[in-house]
Amino acid sequence: MDCELYLVGLNHRTAGVDVRERFALTNHCDKEHWALPCQGAISEALILSTCNRVELVASGCGDVAGQMLHCWATARNACSDDLRPYVYIHKNLEAVRHLFSVASSLDSMVLGEPQILGQLKTAYRKAADNHSTGVILNRLLHKAFSVAKRVRTETAVASSAVSISYAAVELAKRIFGEMHDQSAMLIGAGEMAELAATHLLQAGIKEIFVANRTLARGQELAAQFKGTAIPFEQLVDHLSRVDIIITSTGSVEPVIRARDIRAVLKARKNRPMFFIDIAVPRDIDPDVNGLDNVYLYDIDDLKEVVEENLATRRDEATKAAAIVDEEVEAFSQWLTSLNVQPTIVELINRAENMAQAELARTLKRLGPLDESVRPALEAMLHSLVRKLNHAPIMYLKGDESAHDQSPARISLIRRIFDLEGKTCTRRSSGS
Repeated sequence: MDCELYLVGLNHRTAGVDVRERFALTNHCDKEHWALPCQGAISEALILSTCNRVELVASGCGDVAGQMLHCWATARNACSDDLRPYVYIHKNLEAVRHLFSVASSLDSMVLGEPQILGQLKTAYRKAADNHSTGVILNRLLHKAFSVAKRVRTETAVASSAVSISYAAVELAKRIFGEMHDQSAMLIGAGEMAELAATHLLQAGIKEIFVANRTLARGQELAAQFKGTAIPFEQLVDHLSRVDIIITSTGSVEPVIRARDIRAVLKARKNRPMFFIDIAVPRDIDPDVNGLDNVYLYDIDDLKEVVEENLATRRDEATKAAAIVDEEVEAFSQWLTSLNVQPTIVELINRAENMAQAELARTLKRLGPLDESVRPALEAMLHSLVRKLNHAPIMYLKGDESAHDQSPARISLIRRIFDLEGKTCTRRSSGS
């Protein structure tokens, strides 16, 4: 049975934020909580979980996609049927194409945004730390990174890219207009928060507060933007001082609830508050939106801002897609060579073993010989084996336009040369 490559996922196009947070695997990517074990049908696996997508990539033999769905659903205390309506499943080259597009930010809500490549590199590092990548995924991910670099170097798809954080600040400007009299709080101190702080300062925000679970990191970010760090456990006490709150933590539970905001609004004498929750799972209880003078937006609400900035990048995206197509073809040829390689090795070993056995029998019959005879006979046999194997090996490799026929070619050669009965061999974890 041939090993196959699968990508199973959901994203901002196939599922709303409520579904994405329900099936997020952000906390199932570390070694101690790894949600996609390399056992059964799966021999290699990677998990990518971001605010806009959850995607699992795996190679193996058998019902790989079914096992991926089962492991994913089980990790979220659900069943595969709960998950299936929202997912897409890509196989082999379509999986390769999709991953290359994701790495190049051609499949993002914000076309050309740079964050996804860093997130994919982090996902790969965690998979490697978990020893769940091997020959296939190591090659695939390194190629995805190089494709993303080509797209950014050879096209302008990212030249006017709008990050989610930028879109969040643009939305805040629509609510408040000039922002010189407003204060903002960033809850979380990751890359999203750092970008948001940059855009807030550019918009003229008066003051920035940073609340982060790790106070030292919060202080570092606050110092970078001349803001004020506050202890995470005291963030609710400081909410009455701010007009704009942007949250981007990795919490699995809401960090702000409606009961917290009622008291805050009273202290603010019902002056408006603007919340932007760009975390998945969401940081802010949706019930907050039911309060008067509160404007709550989640990541899906930013699509309008993103769409307005999309037109200028569409032509460049077409050029980028052509690069992806070219690289998919190159990867396809590598996969084909990988598929035929075990059969080529077995073919050569079979012929070499037969030749050595015949040589041993012949030398035994001939008795004592001059020391120069044996090396000469071995060289002759090696040359003969190489020449006899040349035609079937060339047939296996085919030409560049024939790689789609490789399974049939492999099957035929295995039958002719009595190599039947071989199954998919788990590949080592080397790259």
